[in-house]
Amino acid sequence: MNFINKIKSGGKKKDSSSKLYMKEPYISGTLVNGSLKILVTLPKFVDLNEWLAVNTFDFFFYGNLFFGAVAEFCTVKDCPIMSSGPGFEYTWTDSQKKTIKLPGPQYIDYVMTWIQNLIDDESIFPTKAGIEFQKDFQIQIKVIYKQLFRVFAHIYYAHYEKILNLSAEGHLNTLFAHFVCFAKEFDLLDRKEMAPMNDFIVELEASGRI
Repeated sequence: MNFINKIKSGGKKKDSSSKLYMKEPYISGTLVNGSLKILVTLPKFVDLNEWLAVNTFDFFFYGNLFFGAVAEFCTVKDCPIMSSGPGFEYTWTDSQKKTIKLPGPQYIDYVMTWIQNLIDDESIFPTKAGIEFQKDFQIQIKVIYKQLFRVFAHIYYAHYEKILNLSAEGHLNTLFAHFVCFAKEFDLLDRKEMAPMNDFIVELEASGRI
């Protein structure tokens, strides 16, 4: 899958222990003041699976754009292992059910291609009247959210300086807060999976954004 590249500046890789996104003024950067819960609540007369599908598509689309903005700097050399911080390394399970370690860019390419294929599959994400969602649809949605969370966490961990170069921290913070708020509303992410970003999520909760 091809990703758009917007950043043309170089720069040294961020110290992984500094957590720049946890420092002011970046941590407070947002496009929305107040809680995002009103945006994630299931509207009356809307089918739950429809609501999950529409929002999942949006989070995938915008998450893909954000990774596209830093993809030029997510290389095998700079990101030899898909990670969101010390102690948080991710492996991919291939079609043979074999667990393998992949560099960041290849892992994320696999994730985005896999999600795109699911979204394009009418039997999984139906767009025509009369086609029902599969019984395990919500289980598949949870796997998608787990993988998208890893992409967001990797961007924050490894490429946040590039986001700052674009002055896009407010956009990323808002998208991530919306994503987490939605996931928490419908129990789509395990607490263990959110651990790499737990300090930031706690701050989002304390500030009343989620």
